[in-house]
Amino acid sequence: MSITTHERPGVYSDYDASTVISTSGGGQTAGLVAVCAGGEAGTLYVINRYEEAVTAFGQEENLTELARLLLLNGAAQVRAVPVTDESGYDAAFSLLAAEENVALVVCDSTDVTVQQKLRDSVCSASEARRERIAVVCGGTEESVEDLVQRAGQLNSERVVLLAPGDDGCLLAAAVAGAIAGESDAALPLSGAELKGVSQTQAQYDDSEIDTLVRGGVTPLERVGGVVSVVRGITTRTKTGEVSDATWRELTTIRIVDDVIPTIRNALRAKFQRSKNTEQTRGAIRSQVILELENKLSREIITGYENVTVQADAENPTVCLVEFSFTVAHGLNQIWLSAHITV
Repeated sequence: MSITTHERPGVYSDYDASTVISTSGGGQTAGLVAVCAGGEAGTLYVINRYEEAVTAFGQEENLTELARLLLLNGAAQVRAVPVTDESGYDAAFSLLAAEENVALVVCDSTDVTVQQKLRDSVCSASEARRERIAVVCGGTEESVEDLVQRAGQLNSERVVLLAPGDDGCLLAAAVAGAIAGESDAALPLSGAELKGVSQTQAQYDDSEIDTLVRGGVTPLERVGGVVSVVRGITTRTKTGEVSDATWRELTTIRIVDDVIPTIRNALRAKFQRSKNTEQTRGAIRSQVILELENKLSREIITGYENVTVQADAENPTVCLVEFSFTVAHGLNQIWLSAHITV
């Protein structure tokens, strides 16, 4: 168990995942960083309505439009940090990283270096028990191969890269809002309609979509005037230099971010001042099972096992809780095979 520990009492957690080779068997808050001439640079603004963004930043600002799309597509709240130029991104990312209950983060930059800093920020915040995901875009002129290369440079289960590219990152805000508005972490993003956007810079054929998905890029499409997500994918395609599809589906990290914090918060609330005794450990195990059963009944997970609770042999004030669970997989395809008799 490689948990980062501190002297502060609390509930700490880590997780790992593996691809199964064989087996028997309400709106969230979004963070936003963007260059803006309005507002006070480097200051965090809490936006609950579009009108508040207009008042704070001005109606013509791109940041205001990004906030509108986040709210329109399902985000319950936007915490926005305007910056004057690229030099302000680092401080803005740090400001958002310290915020509790931010589930998604969007940045208006298409510079891969800035996006890597955003990736590092969301990963660092997640390790500090403030789990979140970043949604980013490539440049408008980037080809399928360029976008796959960009995904490889990001390579994180906590970063979603969209195709086609979008210099204003409006599509990123719309997708992040759609993710924030989906209360069922196991429900795939495939087919989700994006409100407030009607155009994409490119349309992809099936072969190009295959390349994008396998390369860690989430493709979008426009059909009948409606822009929607083809398939929700993270940029995590490798572990080290080895290809690894474990974290490819966006639902996997969303389920982890649903299950682990739920159990952690339940234990923190019920066992804040407790003794590390056999009776307490039994109660902890019962609470973990209760939370896992709830996730099982809601089809967030499809099973769990090996729930163990024991005192740490080296530190009697530490209680070790271990368990395993299987994430529910989204339904991406239905294959029909018809046998015709004439």
